[in-house]
Amino acid sequence: MAKTTKGEKNETNATAIGENAVVEINYKDIIAKEADVSVETKLTALYTLQQIDSQVDKIRIIRGELPLEVQDLEDEVAGLETRIDNFVSEINVLETSISEKQSAITDCQMLIKRYEEQQNNVRNNREYDSLTKEIEFQNLDITLSEKRIKEFTFSLDAKREEVETAQQKLLDRKTELDIKKAELDDIIAETEKEESDLIQKSHDNQKLIEERLLTAYQRIRENARNGLAVVMVERDACGGCFNKIPPQRQLDIRMHKKIIVCEYCGRILVDSAIDEVVKR
Repeated sequence: MAKTTKGEKNETNATAIGENAVVEINYKDIIAKEADVSVETKLTALYTLQQIDSQVDKIRIIRGELPLEVQDLEDEVAGLETRIDNFVSEINVLETSISEKQSAITDCQMLIKRYEEQQNNVRNNREYDSLTKEIEFQNLDITLSEKRIKEFTFSLDAKREEVETAQQKLLDRKTELDIKKAELDDIIAETEKEESDLIQKSHDNQKLIEERLLTAYQRIRENARNGLAVVMVERDACGGCFNKIPPQRQLDIRMHKKIIVCEYCGRILVDSAIDEVVKR
């Protein structure tokens, strides 16, 4: 495979991103529709992508846990609102049940009054006993309805207390949510444009990397705690896990003839020459 020439290296456009100067390399002239791209070009593209993605990571670290806190509060507010709606529905059912039992008591009392009037006009003991049983039955209905009303009233009072507690909690959570959202909006407003530009640059650089390498890069980033998939060898050690790199392996890295990964953490390794090209 052809190695990138010095002239080709000079066809780069330096773009300052955040605190660190990250180079956006014009690979179109270098690649020139060739089937094979030099390993040095691949490493430069990967390291450039890593620098851009690291800047995006820094911006998101500034936001910290705020997005998650806002999401949790939004979920809690939605849950409380649903809970209150359920309580209100249960309260309506209890109030309806109490009203029905009160109506039933009124009906029973009217029947009792009518039966008592009929007892005054009975022709025999059999009719009198039958009316007496009806009156007793209606009285039992009244007693049962009164018992149910007491039970429903007790449940109703408990539900109303729960609604009051939930409403107060909902008010507190909404206030907290408004504060957190305001904080998050302020941070986003400060970093949104920079993050958007960096994400666009990241997507542009991803197009310059073959799919197999890009997939490996993204997989390493997901597994790495600090998001570093491509690191520089510093002081004879991996810049990711800080384990020593053998001299022969360091020589292979400097040769740029193949992509070398750390045998301890699996990160892609580059030397200071690649770092200088990217930051030039």
